[in-house]
Amino acid sequence: MSYRSYICKEAAARHFGMETLEKQAELVLAMSETKEVTGMDQLISETKRDEVPRKRSADGTSNALLPKVVWPDVQPSLRSRLMDRLVLLTGRRKWWASAAVVQERVRKLALRPAPHCPVRLGRNVKVDLRFAEGWPVYHVEPARSASVRHHVIFLHGGGYVHEIVGSHWSFIAYLVDETHAHCIVPIYPLAPRGTAKEVVPATGRMLRDLIQAVGAQNMTVVGNSAGGGLSLAAVQWLREAGHPQPNALILICPGVDATLSQCTQADAARDVMQDVPGMIQAFRMYAGDLDVTHPFVSPLNADFDGLAPMLIFTGTHDLFHPDIVALANKAAGAGVPVEMHVRNGLQHNYPLLLTPEGREARGIIARAIAAAGSGKPSLSTVEALSSSPSRYDDLYKSALRQPDV
Repeated sequence: MSYRSYICKEAAARHFGMETLEKQAELVLAMSETKEVTGMDQLISETKRDEVPRKRSADGTSNALLPKVVWPDVQPSLRSRLMDRLVLLTGRRKWWASAAVVQERVRKLALRPAPHCPVRLGRNVKVDLRFAEGWPVYHVEPARSASVRHHVIFLHGGGYVHEIVGSHWSFIAYLVDETHAHCIVPIYPLAPRGTAKEVVPATGRMLRDLIQAVGAQNMTVVGNSAGGGLSLAAVQWLREAGHPQPNALILICPGVDATLSQCTQADAARDVMQDVPGMIQAFRMYAGDLDVTHPFVSPLNADFDGLAPMLIFTGTHDLFHPDIVALANKAAGAGVPVEMHVRNGLQHNYPLLLTPEGREARGIIARAIAAAGSGKPSLSTVEALSSSPSRYDDLYKSALRQPDV
């Protein structure tokens, strides 16, 4: 899809009342009460597999933590529903329609690699390009702040085959501007050139060096989609190598099981961004010589003991959602503090989208990072949070002006 077609469709959506719908949706959300629960069996759940049961020992006593789950009893905003229709119009889901489609797309990207340079970050941040592990690594910091409060390493999504894009950079700029954090953005090699056997240990070593430089309490790892899976695998590598864990792990709709065995046909049909055959092929390409069940590729299969506290986001219309629920359950069962935010009817990567729910999620993430920078507990975000909508919205709209990848 061309850039011109995308912008025309975006303009058409605005013409048909997107701004008005957003205001109505925000009013509905403001009037809704957020329901905090401590067990998935109490949640609004369509199927039993979406439950996270309390684990018990042989004598019937609880021997595991439960994830703290925040699941508002509301339906998607009007703007989110409109966003779903827009995504369908872009044809993005067709990128993942089959293994052959993914292979052909990867072949074309190899001939003409997508750029990874930062785009339109705004005047409030500054960028420095360095290198580590042979990769380009961007360091993004506040332009006018004399002191950095916290350090964040951000690992982008894209199914391990697509490069970092404008919406990622907009999110990074928002985090830096809101939290005065120093954000490190590795541009890891994409599959099939970059495979899990090399990428995960290299990411782990980079994270190890950063923790040694600034202290574990001053480092948070943030990853979305495939980058969320890589983030989890990297901190598992740290643990296995005997290195300290970061302060926290923030996982935005992470892909943690390359088999997608828990994803039903109904789950796949609800996802407007991804499809199972193409995603499985992308995971296979990233696996390289490893089996797709290897923890480097499917970190859900690894041990979770001793990992950093986790803040997790998922929408029920994301085909990764069943695996993300399993992730929260397994991590909490291993004694890891987990806070999971679930939204009814929302799509993959919804915290990065230009919707009321996305804005709320970004506010939660920013609050967690800011709290870590101030030395306060970072995983206590149930209270109503707000972000700066105009700042992120402007950055996001600017990012839409770059070509599709």
